[in-house]
Amino acid sequence: MRKSYFNGSFYTDNCNELTNFFSNNKSLIKNENIRAIVVPHAGYFYSGNVAKEVYKLTNGEKYKKVVVVGPSHHIYFKDASIVLEENYETPCGNLEIDINYSYELIKKLDFLSYIKQAHKEHSTEVQMPFIKHYFNNTKVIEIVYGDIAYQKIVLLINEILKDKDNLLVISTDLSHFYNLKEANELDSNCIKAFKNLDIENLQNCEACGKLGLKALIKVAKEHNLSSKLIDYKTSANASNDKTRVVGYMSGIVC
Repeated sequence: MRKSYFNGSFYTDNCNELTNFFSNNKSLIKNENIRAIVVPHAGYFYSGNVAKEVYKLTNGEKYKKVVVVGPSHHIYFKDASIVLEENYETPCGNLEIDINYSYELIKKLDFLSYIKQAHKEHSTEVQMPFIKHYFNNTKVIEIVYGDIAYQKIVLLINEILKDKDNLLVISTDLSHFYNLKEANELDSNCIKAFKNLDIENLQNCEACGKLGLKALIKVAKEHNLSSKLIDYKTSANASNDKTRVVGYMSGIVC
C-alpha cells in the first residue's frame, strides 16, 4: 500500500466532503482528445478549484492508466522514482497501481528505480483523490523526480504517450511568495511558454515542477500536439493575502 501522508492537511480525509467538492459544477462536456494535463499541487483550499477545472474536462472512461509525474519537495535524490506498491490509499477508497507497467518503464528507462522515501510526496499524492473521483476504475502510476536532466523526463513522457490509453498528469505550482503583481508577471512567462509551446519563455518562469513542464512542452511541440490554458489563479484568490502569493495554473495538451 502506498499510504496517504497528506490527507487531513493538504486535503480533507472525509470522503463525503471530497465528493461534494468534486461534484460541484461538474462539467457536462468531455474532451475526448486530451493526452496530458498540467495541474497544481497545493492544499485544496488554495489550488483545488484550479485543478478541478481541468480534471472535470477529461473523460475518465477513456483511459486505462493515469500516470502522475511530480517533483520531489522533501528529499534529495538523483533521477526519478516510480512507486512499486500495489494500491494507493485515498479517503474514498484505494486506487490500483499498475505495477506491471511500472516494471516495464523501469526496464526501458535506466534512470527509473524505486526509492520508497521519495514517495512521501504531496505533488503527486494530492492528485490521487481527483483520480479516484473522476477515474474510479483506472489504474495509476506515481513517478517523482529529483535531480534530473529534463531530457530524461522527455524520454519518460515520450514513452508514456506512446500508449493512447494513458493520461499523463504533470504536477507543478508556479511562482512562490512574491507580491501579487510580481507573481502575475512571473507566472505570465510560464503561461506563455505553455500556451505557445515555447521553451524560451520558461527562462523567466519560476515553477517547482518546471522540468516536467519543460519536457511536456518539448514533446508536445515535437508531436504537433496543441495546448490550452484552462485556469490560472493565485493563493490570493483564496486567502486575500496579496503580499506573499503562490501561482497555480491548469491546462490540457491534445
